[in-house]
Amino acid sequence: MGSKLKVAGWLAIGAVAGALTTMQLQATARSAMSPLPLEDMQQLAAVFDLVKRSYVEPVDEKKLIRDAIGGMVSGLDPHSAYFEGQAFKEFREGISGKFTGVGIQIEMDDGLVKVVSPIEGSPAFRAGLQTGDLITRIDDTMVKGLNMDQAIKRMRGPSGTKVVLTVFRKADNRTFPVTIIREEIKTKSVRSKVVEPGYAWIRINQFQEPTLRDFTEQLREIYQKDPQLKGLVLDLRNDPGGLLDTAVGVSAVFLPRDVVVVSTNGQIPEARSVLKASPMFYSRDGSDLLAGLPAALKTVPVVVLVNEGSASASEIVAGALRDHKRAVIMGSQTFGKGSVQSEIARLPMPNTSLKITTARYYTPSGQSIQAKGIVPDVLVDETAEGSPFAALRMREADLDKHLGDGSGAAEKKDAAREKAREEALKKLEEARDSKDKAPKLPEYGTPEDFQLQQALNRLKGRPVVASKTQTERKPVEPKAN
Repeated sequence: MGSKLKVAGWLAIGAVAGALTTMQLQATARSAMSPLPLEDMQQLAAVFDLVKRSYVEPVDEKKLIRDAIGGMVSGLDPHSAYFEGQAFKEFREGISGKFTGVGIQIEMDDGLVKVVSPIEGSPAFRAGLQTGDLITRIDDTMVKGLNMDQAIKRMRGPSGTKVVLTVFRKADNRTFPVTIIREEIKTKSVRSKVVEPGYAWIRINQFQEPTLRDFTEQLREIYQKDPQLKGLVLDLRNDPGGLLDTAVGVSAVFLPRDVVVVSTNGQIPEARSVLKASPMFYSRDGSDLLAGLPAALKTVPVVVLVNEGSASASEIVAGALRDHKRAVIMGSQTFGKGSVQSEIARLPMPNTSLKITTARYYTPSGQSIQAKGIVPDVLVDETAEGSPFAALRMREADLDKHLGDGSGAAEKKDAAREKAREEALKKLEEARDSKDKAPKLPEYGTPEDFQLQQALNRLKGRPVVASKTQTERKPVEPKAN
């Protein structure tokens, strides 16, 4: 990652990329705080005073404090963060699943805005923005020199107004403008359809507050269309995660009541828990959204599709269904984010929030997937020709300051993965130099979706075209803090 600013967020959404517990941890009063390291605090105060008095031009005291807090938190791991002002609003909106904006997940990459993913159905999605696109200009403002908040502010605006983004697409080696009309976006995190008689596909894009309700509603619709369902494909590919209780609820749809879905372990008592397939672990208002679902959902054959972009809450669901032998996992090895973040919203300053890693989570069999991921039961490529660029995708173990799995065992470099990355990068550069477009993957859920077709073959008892090249990725050595 090097010089990249490792901060990701939804434009006007503040994505929860990972499992976020719904508990609100109370910020304690000073008298209850742990003893402060006085010598180090004096050092901090001395540096603050020197910067304030000696810097070449006057500095904002509050900004210095905010930067100090941000640096302290971001130095812990890639998923802990401090929010205030606009960033706080974005974060809260991300949990609710609705916002006003253009609809892209972004990160800062060497001073530019990089598109992590357009939200399906959003103005940015309809305008053709793609993962990996670099935004170099927002209207008449150069992106270089802007921070994340400044870039987000310029891309936001009232519904119905337009913004012109100048985009550099590396795969095509070209720069072009894209005009987008902002609108209120209510993210639909669940899509489904009966792909053929007896077989259905249901996809979760992200685990948000409305997801469990949407998921159960669409399952009911599937069974209304086809009461004799013979198999179901649960698609979690490129799902970055989300709310932990939502993941528990989705798992509970397919599992026997009260079995363990996931356990967590951390330093504080609230972070040590066992979550089960019971309403008390996924219901927010006392009602059970799973009540009245077709009983066949407990026994219908299920295939779960995952890939390198399936993280955290997605991995919780996949791990729970596999450990209980309730589903077959197919696709590619997952991202490997086995940590839980909790929001501490009651800080002394208004409109501020702390998202901090408080626990590791473990599958029902007690396995940690932190920096490892889940290896599918059947490895399947993205296309019949393979997955030529999958090795270039980031995973948890590639992130600076990532946590280990908690076992204390030393992690080793994966030479095979490094070689695969080099080969994939070489192929991408060759395609660019020859002016050939990089291969475009088919849309999920379509007849051209190779992995979906293999999942359907598995459900029908037909031969599956398994990958001949994918192997288990070993954990890499954690990077020094």
